[in-house]
Amino acid sequence: MAAKKKATKKPAAKKPAAKKKKVAAKRKPNAAFMKPMQPSAALGAVIGNSAQPRTEVTKKIWAYIKKHDLQDSKNRRNINADEKLKEVFGGKKQVSMFEMTKLVNKHLK
Repeated sequence: MAAKKKATKKPAAKKPAAKKKKVAAKRKPNAAFMKPMQPSAALGAVIGNSAQPRTEVTKKIWAYIKKHDLQDSKNRRNINADEKLKEVFGGKKQVSMFEMTKLVNKHLK
């Protein structure tokens, strides 16, 4: 019978610890989005007439949509326009949420 050989393992060579990436600093907001813009009269009827950054305009429009329950019940990506929003949306009865931002930007100066 053959004698069993003892397994002799060499300890694995230790690799230097991988350097951790520096923690990324917080992203700075884009100045173009933070610049206050004046809404048109039609948009002002929905969000107010004061100059606001685009980010705040979007938040206020969504608050208006939620408050008046204007999101389509079957397809939540669509927004059903009431009389005030119909002017902002160019007379359309229903727009998608992606199309909404494009239409709202036309009412900002």
